[in-house]
Amino acid sequence: MKNHLLAPADPDRLETWVRYRNGLCRDCQATCCTLPVEVRLDDLIRMELVDPFERGEPLKLIARRLMKAGLVEHFSHKHEQFTLTRLANGDCIYLERQTRWCRIYGQRPDTCRNHPAIGPRPGHCAYRPKIS
Repeated sequence: MKNHLLAPADPDRLETWVRYRNGLCRDCQATCCTLPVEVRLDDLIRMELVDPFERGEPLKLIARRLMKAGLVEHFSHKHEQFTLTRLANGDCIYLERQTRWCRIYGQRPDTCRNHPAIGPRPGHCAYRPKIS
């Protein structure tokens, strides 16, 4: 069965998400890359946004610097999580606009590495076919 026969999901309505299977990403428009991406300090270090020697600094100061640089849009002190900035159209700042591929795929955060096994609806994704 071809993936384009699947109905497009609405990222805001979990009941429309489809069960994930291998190969589904191949012709998807990367809808998951429009969801908020929560990251931790280890992710930021892997992404090379924070140097390992900054690990001892207060997270609030790191958050302030990354917010000023436009890389982080929110910081939760309680959960020690940063939310990556998204573009005006909702895309992750690391999503390549033309190809819809991640520009930092090898360094991507754990949230992205573990999707869709972990996420708003585990085992499911907000599949939307690429627009030809």
